Amino acid sequence: MVVINVKIDDYEIPAHLHFSKDHLWAHIEGDKVKVGLTDYAQKALHEIVFIDVTAAGLTVTQAQALGTVESVKAVSEVLSPVSGEVTEVNGKISSNPELVNKDPYGEGWIAVIKSPNIDVDLKNLMTAEQYAAYVKQQLEASKAPT
Repeated sequence: MVVINVKIDDYEIPAHLHFSKDHLWAHIEGDKVKVGLTDYAQKALHEIVFIDVTAAGLTVTQAQALGTVESVKAVSEVLSPVSGEVTEVNGKISSNPELVNKDPYGEGWIAVIKSPNIDVDLKNLMTAEQYAAYVKQQLEASKAPT
């Protein structure tokens, strides 16, 4: 299988992932979903200095706070792209939050969520192509004169 990634400006968007409007990615593996911040989100936040994530065993609903991410610019909520039980949290990012900046789609993942209703949640997520169009729209809006 050949994976074609989409690129908008300097932002990488892996084709095999799904995306939320809150700039989180979701990698679906059966009923488990690995989630993290997109390349666009980590670059917008700049240098990430701290991440606080909901503990494993807790249940989240789609678009509910999964945790917070703090950068030199701001503190932002991380909103879960799917509903379910948090089964794993990436322990590496608590001591090395810069992993999210260095490798947002790899070592910088945030959590794994067991999602029993993934088909329902998928309806609210975007494909890579849809997300690329969304990012392009946001970039154009940010450049528009006020």
